[in-house]
Amino acid sequence: MTAKMPRCHVQIKMPPVYRESEEILGVRVLHRIFWSFYQCIVAFKHCKPLVEVDGTHLYEKYKGTHLVAVVQDGNQNIVPIVFAIVEAETADTWEFFLTNLQRYVVIDGVGIIFDRHNSIDAAIAYSNRAWSLPRAWHMFYIRHIGSNFLMRFKAPYLHKLVVNTGYSRTEQEYNKNY
Repeated sequence: MTAKMPRCHVQIKMPPVYRESEEILGVRVLHRIFWSFYQCIVAFKHCKPLVEVDGTHLYEKYKGTHLVAVVQDGNQNIVPIVFAIVEAETADTWEFFLTNLQRYVVIDGVGIIFDRHNSIDAAIAYSNRAWSLPRAWHMFYIRHIGSNFLMRFKAPYLHKLVVNTGYSRTEQEYNKNY
């Protein structure tokens, strides 16, 4: 990837393979990979300083988890900025992802939106305050909150009010929705 696009950033973890206690020379297995295209890095500088991170499971032949960070531009368009394929959603893999996200793309003074997954919370705690105030602040992922609310209370009309409250842009709008 870096040979074809030299300004993209790629981090690959490929540990050696062992048979019993002996390393098999020349054989490596993809453990995890992180990448960001140069165009995405440049685009981030022109977007809102709010990064949303999430993961989704891979199925069928290739197992693992796909992690992604996206931002919004001024026209409300979603812009993906970084990607990763990891073995699972763990504190270690999220730390790998968030460390590289900050190393290559994100500047200080950014909000991070995530679903409060325990592994993300743990990775942020291990980050040596790299994802804490004043460098970054955390926000709730209102879609997950609304989804959890709807599962628990099964009231679509109240779900809409919860989501609208979460999307409030001013204190007056929040108080009205609340």
